[in-house]
Amino acid sequence: MDLAFSPEQEELIRTLRSFARKELAPHSGTWDRSGQFPREAWRQMGELGLLGLRTPAAYGGQEADYLTFGIAMAEIGRGDFSCTYGIQLAGLAGEILGRNGTEEIKTRWLPPTARGETVIALALTEPGVGSDAASLACRAERDGDAYLITGEKSGISLGMVAEAAIVFARTDPAGRARGVTAFLVPLDLPGVSRSPLRDMGSRAIARAVLTFDRVRVDASHRLGPEGTGFYQVMQGFDYNRVGIALASLGAAQVSVEETMAYVKERQAFGRSLASFEGVSFAIAEAATHLEACRWLCYRALWLADQGQPYTKESAMTKWWGPRLAVETIHQCLLLHGHYGYTDELPFEQRMRDVIGLEIGDGTAEVMKLVVARQLLGRDRL
Repeated sequence: MDLAFSPEQEELIRTLRSFARKELAPHSGTWDRSGQFPREAWRQMGELGLLGLRTPAAYGGQEADYLTFGIAMAEIGRGDFSCTYGIQLAGLAGEILGRNGTEEIKTRWLPPTARGETVIALALTEPGVGSDAASLACRAERDGDAYLITGEKSGISLGMVAEAAIVFARTDPAGRARGVTAFLVPLDLPGVSRSPLRDMGSRAIARAVLTFDRVRVDASHRLGPEGTGFYQVMQGFDYNRVGIALASLGAAQVSVEETMAYVKERQAFGRSLASFEGVSFAIAEAATHLEACRWLCYRALWLADQGQPYTKESAMTKWWGPRLAVETIHQCLLLHGHYGYTDELPFEQRMRDVIGLEIGDGTAEVMKLVVARQLLGRDRL
């Protein structure tokens, strides 16, 4: 078993860590306070190839392996957590459009998305439908050579700034999962409206409520046959959930590194804080847990790259990674005393940002149910 990164992956880590430190971290607090979408950072990530990692090479992508995707999520998470949404959502769009879009759709939308010039959102969640994604109420009715889409999507990351969205709508009222179809919907079409949401964290990704009032979409914008939309998005969730865990761990890891530097310099009772076991033991525990979770993530992505099942491992990382990151960042905040509690230091923002992905892409409860089913069998639960 080889647990080492390749020379190319080591170089990627160095490059992205430097980029995150120099180009993202200095602006992260400003983006958070203003709610400004970091469009220039999106373009920079596009230039680095990060937004085309899961896009076919013929349309400007990299077709990178899953481990490379995970490395990118972890390293960008060290600089600005919101920017990791660009990697994951462009990746999902690249896969879904690349596999299911017409040639016209792929040529029009994939290259500028990979370059960071165009933003595509993923519109799955609805006000009354979160974890039970097979029960969507948004509907798409056939009307000649087009579809009329009606319904509401809520909590849509990048919803206020995206040029288009992959919208999942019901084409068969009785079909549950088999009745859901995916469409690429330009968000400047008549009948589309957007309302911003005021979130606790990740404010720069401009989450929104999207409303569709009989929006007419040409049938050429349907992605794959009717009834396949649910399965298209679920295929991407396994690897994306591991990426979310690694992004969370990236934010936690840089917090631990900053805290280690601080406690070695900070004096109390005539000696450095690092000399007190109450401080050093907390750091040792955090480092141990982060290392264990990180390697579980990389094993999951290794399994994915080998074409082996990894749904169980993916769900394990998704519930554990964000929760562990929140707990670790919280501990780092406390070790900095009152200044850790202010917005002069990045801990409170990182903690707010990561909490959002204790919910998004699958709650801890749903992830534990997935793990339990894999271990015990569906018929036992």
